[in-house]
Formats: sequence, C-alpha cells, structure tokens
Amino acid sequence: MLGPGVWSSVRQGLSRSLSRNVGGKAPGKGKKVDISGIYAPVTTPFTATAEVDYGKLEENLHKLGTFPFRASLAGFVVQGSTGEFPFLTSSERLEVVSRVRQAMPKNKLLIAGSGCESTQATVEMTVSMAQVGADAAMVVTPYYYRGRMSSAALIHHYTKVADFSPIPVVLYSVPANTGLDLPVDTVVTLSQHPNIAGIKDSSGDVTRIGLMVHKTKRQDFQVLAGSAGFLLASYAMGAVGGVCALANVLGAQVCQLERLCLTGQWEDAQKLQHRLIEPNTAVTRRFGIPGVKKTMDWFGYHGGPCRAPLQDLSPAEEEALRVDFTSNGWL
Repeated sequence: MLGPGVWSSVRQGLSRSLSRNVGGKAPGKGKKVDISGIYAPVTTPFTATAEVDYGKLEENLHKLGTFPFRASLAGFVVQGSTGEFPFLTSSERLEVVSRVRQAMPKNKLLIAGSGCESTQATVEMTVSMAQVGADAAMVVTPYYYRGRMSSAALIHHYTKVADFSPIPVVLYSVPANTGLDLPVDTVVTLSQHPNIAGIKDSSGDVTRIGLMVHKTKRQDFQVLAGSAGFLLASYAMGAVGGVCALANVLGAQVCQLERLCLTGQWEDAQKLQHRLIEPNTAVTRRFGIPGVKKTMDWFGYHGGPCRAPLQDLSPAEEEALRVDFTSNGWL
C-alpha cells in the first residue's frame, strides 16, 4: 500500500512554486511520447462492500494484456471516466495506478488520469501518478465552475500542470460528463507546449477532430478518439488512435478496426465499424459504466458492481444491453 510519504513529498514546496514561478519549468521534464494506438480505459472492480478489489483488477489486466491478435492494445488508461475516478479517494487512485503498473505488460503504455478541480491538486496528483509508474498523465478539464472556465483559465491550468509534470500530459475533453468542451483554439495553443503530447476527445464531433488535427499539424501533437463508435471517422480525419470503453470486452475487434484503417481496407473497416456502433453506444451514452461492467461479466472478465451512487442495471436495461450485442453477432 502507498504510504503518506507519497503525498507529503509532493506537497512540499508546490504551493509556493505555483504562486511564485509563473511559467517556470520543472526539472527533468519528460519528452513527448508516441500515444498512437488503441487503449482500454480500465474499470475499477469493487467488492460486495464497495472496497476496491485489487485482485480482480490484476486478473483483468493480465487477460487484457495477453489476448492474441495481430494488432494489440497500445496500453491502458487508468483512472479515466470508465474507472469511476470521481468516486475514489486520492490514495485509492494512486494505489490503483501502482497495481496496474505492476500487473500490466512492460511494453504497454500506462496513461493515468490525474485531473482534479484545482490546478494545485492536479499538479500534486500528476506528480504522484508519475511516482507510482504512469508514463503519461491524462488531465480532464476542471468543470465545477464551468461558467468561469474561459480559454484563458484553461490555458493557464494546463500550462501550469504541464510545466510541473515530470511526464507528458494528454488533454482530456469529455463534455458529456463535464458540460465543458475544450475550445479548438485553446487546444491549438496548448499543443505548442513541449510537455503536452495530445488530446483524448470524447465529443463525437469528427469535424472538430479533423480541425484539431489540421491546426496542430506543425506541432508534435496527437489526437485520440474517445470512443469506438466514431473510430473509423476519426482515423479518416487524421486521429492516431482511440481510448475505447468497448475495448474492455471487444478489444480484439476494436484493434482489428484500427488495423483495417491503417492498411487502407476501408470497405472492411466500414462493415466492422457498423457492427460496433450499437454495442459501443450501449456501454457509453446509453448505459454507461454499469453497462461496461455487465458486459465484462458476460465476456469472462470481472465487471461486478459500481460504487454508489451508480446503480446496477435493471432487468429491462440488461436485456436491452444484451440485444445490442446479440443483434450484431457478438454474443
């Protein structure tokens, strides 16, 4: 288990540094990393008493990291929306990332969600995620005071986090959860930061994805689709990969779609994409994390319950979820 020393070592001096060193750079800055490929956003298994089940987490990682197919997962996103990160304590978030680092294949990339509401807390969490083994940090937009989250506020926030982070930073825009979209011009400005590697965009707006790719083409900056439902369209627009909840249950198929796009087999890619749209919608917008976890149970992983206040699916919802998979030939 992680001791209190992790937090105390991070907090010492950060408050003074954030207020004093505007625009300063942290020592030992990481270089931009290649984040292309397909990532499974790891779920957090819980016991019947709502404790994190680290044993089942490790079992899921071993299975996800070893299933055989030609185009494999590039890595894992831990403590993203699919991982129920808002419901975990700070120490749990760090412990989950530490356990994933130990359990996952060494040649896979670990991107850890480190976003918090304040800039200072995000800096602390990002540094701590690096200490427990993250290769890059994925930082969701702060949104509680969304009415004041102007482009200037967001640029300041992400710049400070990237300045102090010892690992590359990936922007994370998920307006369905936050009610806040990172403006394209803000993304373009942030793409120029030497420690901001790319963005995970979950808006589903492929025009926006194409525009970000176009406007950042002179930067070392990569765009990831935030869902398997618009993966083909995102690749066609210049995205380099995706963070796809559906990869927790249909990882081989999502990676196959990536391979078809990268090799220009667009007709076969279209057929496969069509079969993935309804299952993907079911485990994202329609039923969310409870839907992901239920399908994981069906496919031999450990899904299990969510942490309250998220509730399990009703029998009618479970049946509708099953139809979306069976009607497309996956069950």
